[in-house]
This record gives sequence, C-alpha cells and structure tokens, in this order.
Amino acid sequence: MNELAPQRPDIAGARLDPQALARNFSDVHPPLEAHEALVEADRCYFCYDAPCMEACPTSIDVPLFIREIQAGNPIGAGKTILSANILGGMCARVCPTETLCEEACVREAAEGKPVKIGLLQRYATDAVMDTGRHPFTRAAPTGKRVAVVGAGPAGLSCAHRLAMLGHDVVLFDARQKPGGLNEFGIAAYKATERFAQKEVDFILSIGGVSVETGKALGRDIHLADLRRDYDAVFLGLGLAGVNALGLDDETAGGSHDAVAWIAELRQTTDLAGLPVGRRVVVIGGGMTAIDAAIQAKALGAQEVTVAYRRGQDAMNASRYEQELAQTRGVHIRCNLTPKRILAANGHVSGIELERTATVDGRLVGTGETVIVEADQVFKAIGQAFDPAGIASDGSEAQGLATENGRIKVDAERRTSLPDVWAGGDCVVGGEDLTVVATEHGKVAAMSIHAALTAEPRGAVEAIKNKVLGAVEALTGATR
Repeated sequence: MNELAPQRPDIAGARLDPQALARNFSDVHPPLEAHEALVEADRCYFCYDAPCMEACPTSIDVPLFIREIQAGNPIGAGKTILSANILGGMCARVCPTETLCEEACVREAAEGKPVKIGLLQRYATDAVMDTGRHPFTRAAPTGKRVAVVGAGPAGLSCAHRLAMLGHDVVLFDARQKPGGLNEFGIAAYKATERFAQKEVDFILSIGGVSVETGKALGRDIHLADLRRDYDAVFLGLGLAGVNALGLDDETAGGSHDAVAWIAELRQTTDLAGLPVGRRVVVIGGGMTAIDAAIQAKALGAQEVTVAYRRGQDAMNASRYEQELAQTRGVHIRCNLTPKRILAANGHVSGIELERTATVDGRLVGTGETVIVEADQVFKAIGQAFDPAGIASDGSEAQGLATENGRIKVDAERRTSLPDVWAGGDCVVGGEDLTVVATEHGKVAAMSIHAALTAEPRGAVEAIKNKVLGAVEALTGATR
C-alpha cells in the first residue's frame, strides 16, 4: 500500500467571509413566534397519562406547560418548566427531544409528526428569562453551608435548588468561567448569543450562591477540607479525561482532542481567525464527533469525514443529528477503526483505517485497510472520569467508592461518604446529557436538604412535593 506523499499542512483561518460564517453558525432552530407557538400548542392532546412527561428525565409536566401556552400564559408555562428543570432553556436547545419526549408523543405514534415540545419549551423559558426577574424566591435561611464542586449542569442545578431551599452555597469550578459542558462543550450553533452565560446569570440571580472560579479539586481545594468546613459537599466533576486512540504519531501537528477544540471554538470572539484544515477526519460516533464535524465544515473545511468503528445504527449521536451533519456536507463512514495516523514532517497527512465487521456479536477487524487524506484529525472517542482530584486527598477519599472508573451513588445521589453527594457524568449511570445531569443535581439537593434539616431518610419525594406546591402557589397552576 502506498503511503501518502509528503505535503504542506493546509490549515488556515478565514476560509469563509464573515457573512458566510454568520449564516453557518446561526441558530439551528430559530425560536417560535407567538402565533406559531399557539398553533403548535393546539396540536397537543393533553394526554392524561402523558408519555412525554414519563420520557423526560426531569419529569417536566409537559401537558400543563403546553396548556398554559395555549391559554396565552407563556410566563406561567416557563415557571412550570423551571420548577422541574432550572436549566430548561438550555435543555430546550440541546436535548435530544427526538429520542425523549417527542419520540414518546402520541402524535408521533399516530402520524409521525410529534408536537414540537422542545421549541415550545424554549418559547416559554425564554419568556421568563426575558422578564429579567427570577421566578422563584429563597426560603428562610437555614444557616447551613454547602460546597458544590463543578459549575456545570449538575452543579448549577444542585446549587440553585439548595439556595431556593434556604441554604448558602459556594460553587467552585476549575475553569475561569462557570457553565461546564453548556459553556465549553455544546456546538456554537445550538446555543447562540452567549445563551449559556445568560442562563448561568439567571440561575445565580436566586441569590445565596457565591462562585469561585479557577479552583480545581485536588489542586486549589481538597475534599477533606471541604468536608471539614461545610455541612455537605456535592461533586459535579464531569468527565475531564479524554480517551486516546493509542496510535503512533497521535501527537503530530493537526491531531486534536475534539472536546478541547470545541471549547476553543466556543470561547473565540473571531471565528474567522480559527484555523481549520481543508480535509478533516473525525474519529467517533457520538455527539461530540458530530458537533466537531459540523463546525469544521461550517468554518470552511472542504471535506469532512466522520469515521465510526461500528454500523450507523450503533452511533450514540441521534439519527436526527446524523442527518443534520449529512445535510451540511459531512460524510459519515462506518465500520472503520483507526490503525495509524500518517504524518509528514511532523504534521498529519492522513489516517489509515481498517474495515470492521460484527461476528457473533463481537467487533473484529477484517484486515482490509483504507487511507483517507487529512490535514486535521479530531479524536472524539469518549471521555473518562479523572480521579486525580479526589485521589489527592489520600486516606480522606479512600472511602469514596467507585465502579468502572466513576463514583458510586445511590438513588438520592449519596456517595459512600456520609456528607458527600455526587451527580452528572462523573457518577455511575451518568448519561452525558445535560438534562440527566440537571436531574441528578436537583435530586441530590433535595437529599442534602433532608439531611441538613433532620428530615427522615427517604423524604426527598415529600420535599419535592413541598417545592412543587410552593411553585404552584406562585404560578397559580393546579395539578
């Protein structure tokens, strides 16, 4: 097999003019106008058993909020959503609704066209946020202090609910800006106009939460100290580790971690100044791979290929996201696994891939290889929990049980340490979804509140009902 001839790296910025970049990175789902929202809300059957609500990880009362929109009360609808999911605005933008609430919609089963629940949720939550006022108020101070480590969806959700219940919260994050995955990991065309930071500001406006950025667990703060100085600790650490391909020349110029590249793209103020290759290959089959591929194409890459080791049906990215990539010019090639990154003069010139097959349920290589030319290769084969932060505490953290490299928790998100809770992607069962992490944070906050106020173990559901009752009193909603 012939190797690729040495070539000049073809990575550059300003491949497209500003107008083209603005179009390519515009909102992938423009918001509904008021009339459109009313028409869409009128399609809902308001099912008694509400399969859409059952499919929502945060149990948003979907029929109720849609009925409130139909009645001309988008503010009330937004409050209904936010009472269950305080990050409902971002979830409306990034949740795979096509495989959650909308897939469960009776309209989907009946006619293949579900109610546009995600867009209706965005319409309602945007209405609340546009008022400039927080919809909920804090309970009387409890005098308790809770440390929340990680200002991503799980940590923000936990901090907000604890503050709402009257506790004081200190929210720590290793980065210089809060938001976690929503700020640094979501494709730019899904959360435009700095929405992630607007939502953070909205969440924190409840009061009672102070934020300390640039504070990494195990470096600047330590679990043992937090357990000593606070009444409870919540760990929403996310997945800081990135899986490697384990190939020769993996560190050659033009070989990138897709997560870090997306973070750089999200933080840049000049998309035209962000270099991109003419030929780009992305290794992986999840949302990160698809997001990296679409954005590379949006920056002006001429050829973008996603290479995935199994069949297309096995990809973690939803079918909708795959189709979005393909309609934007991304090639998805399946049953290909990376064998070698090819480099010339220290820079990526291509990648060698082996064709795979499934035999007796096992993925095997066929021995047949192909070479794809590339100036850039992005690795998006999953992230892993980095235990360095908790490991640095030595014996103090030895009681923190883990399983398959993640933190073990019970149904209330309690860890094996009596005063430590955890949630989001860093725990066993984390699903790499904003909406799931948000629910983890909310459940943990209710459990922490029960523990700090001497409520009996298992009182989380009772506390949840109290909170919902208070919200109903504010919104005038009835159940």
